[in-house]
Amino acid sequence: MWKFLKMFMGIALLPACWAVSFAVYKLYQISVESAATSGFESWALPSGFILWVILFFLFPRPFRTYVLGHELTHALWSIMMGGRVGKIKVGKTGGHVELTRTNFIITLAPYFFPFYTVLLIAAYYLAGIWLDVESHKVWWLTAAGITWAFHITFTIHMLADRQPDIQEHGRIFSYTVIYLMNVLVIGLWMVMVGSPKLESLGDLLAHENALAYNHAYWQLLSAWNTVAQWIEQMKG
Repeated sequence: MWKFLKMFMGIALLPACWAVSFAVYKLYQISVESAATSGFESWALPSGFILWVILFFLFPRPFRTYVLGHELTHALWSIMMGGRVGKIKVGKTGGHVELTRTNFIITLAPYFFPFYTVLLIAAYYLAGIWLDVESHKVWWLTAAGITWAFHITFTIHMLADRQPDIQEHGRIFSYTVIYLMNVLVIGLWMVMVGSPKLESLGDLLAHENALAYNHAYWQLLSAWNTVAQWIEQMKG
């Protein structure tokens, strides 16, 4: 029953997927127009991203490293939501973590939460308390691109197989949540490292969601009227 309801929730989130995508694209345009960086710094993150994608396809994949991050992400989100963590198992073919609390966010978190990128960001800002990290920003952005690509490539690779995490909540619901959250992470990243403000992202999200759901409403109403007219014609 819950899977059936979640399927409809996933369908209901489809306009939000479009809205969030368009909002983040507009935020990207704002970021490009007001970019204050130049030279390699502006290309550092995408360069790191492309570098990892090349490595992902050319060399053996560090699957155990991904599994470790995957299980630690489950654990981290469970702790943040009041749960406790037991044994963590990590192997070449998969892993497992014992949790006292779980929900769809905890279950799906590894597919939208870039664990190693977040660690890198935390380390960068912590180091900035004592060291001059700005002079090394180019290398930090490159490393962020590599870790972010690590997350994206392994997420796509894992979703191509039948994942118990996905089966637990249904494909439609899980995929829409994963897509939405990944795009939101991109938007938040633009706010963190670029010129756009969090308020700009919030305004764009509110505006585009209103447009998307308004359009969806009128499309559904039009479809309903068409079906009603067809039924009336059949009766006649």
